[in-house]
Amino acid sequence: MNDVTPVKSTATARELTRNGLWNNNAALVQLLGLCPLLAVTGSVVNALGLGIATMVVLVGSNTAVSLIRHYVPDSVRLPAFVMIIASFTTCAELLMQAFTYELYQVLGIFIPLIVTNCTILGRADAFARKNPVLPAMLDGFMMALGFLAVLIVLGGLRELVGQGTLFTNMDLIFGPAAASWEITLFPNYPDFLFAILPPGAFVGLGLLVAVKNRVDAGIQKRKDAQADKPVAGSKRVRVTGTIS
Repeated sequence: MNDVTPVKSTATARELTRNGLWNNNAALVQLLGLCPLLAVTGSVVNALGLGIATMVVLVGSNTAVSLIRHYVPDSVRLPAFVMIIASFTTCAELLMQAFTYELYQVLGIFIPLIVTNCTILGRADAFARKNPVLPAMLDGFMMALGFLAVLIVLGGLRELVGQGTLFTNMDLIFGPAAASWEITLFPNYPDFLFAILPPGAFVGLGLLVAVKNRVDAGIQKRKDAQADKPVAGSKRVRVTGTIS
C-alpha cells in the first residue's frame, strides 16, 4: 500500500524565486553545501563548473522525485531519493569527463561529493515530494541559481584579492575562444595566499553573510517605518468619560 499523502502546493513562482535567490538562499541563509563552496571557489571558473553541475543534479532530482511522489512510501523515501541524486550526479560527472575533462580533473572529488550536498536532499524531501513537477523544477532551479550566484561572487572575490585577475582559465568550460576573457586588474600583483587558501573562503563567506544580513535589516527597518506612518485622512480620537 502506498502511504504517501499528496500535499497541495501553495508557493507561487514569485515566492519560489525569492526564496531560492535571497530569502532562503542555501549558502547564505541555510549554510548548506559549505564543503564544496569553500573548497573550490578559488576562481570563477571553478565556481561556475561546480555550480552548473550542482544545478543539473538539483533540477533533475527535484523533477524525478516529484514524478514518483505518489508511488514511494515514506519508509523508503530517503534511500530512494539518495539513489536518484546519485544517478544524476553520475550523469553530471560523465558529462564533465566528456566535455570539460580538464576542469573535471581540477574539481576532482568535489563532483561526486555533490551526492552528499544537504541542499539537494533537503529540497527533495521538503518540497519536491510534496509538489507537482513544474513547481518542483522551479524550486530546484532557483535554489541552484542562488547557490551558483554565491559560488561565482565568492570565487570572483577570492580570485581578485588572491591573484589580481578575473575569469582566468575560462577556456576550461567555454573552449579556446574564452582564453582571452581573462582580465588582469592589477599587473605585477603579488599573490595573496590567504585569499586563495580555505581560510580566505571562510572570511569571504562571512562577509557575504554579513552584507545580506545588513541589507535584510535595512529592508525590515523601512517596512517598520512605513507601517508606523498614519494613514492619510485618518484622525486620532480621544475618548474621555464613562461609557454606559
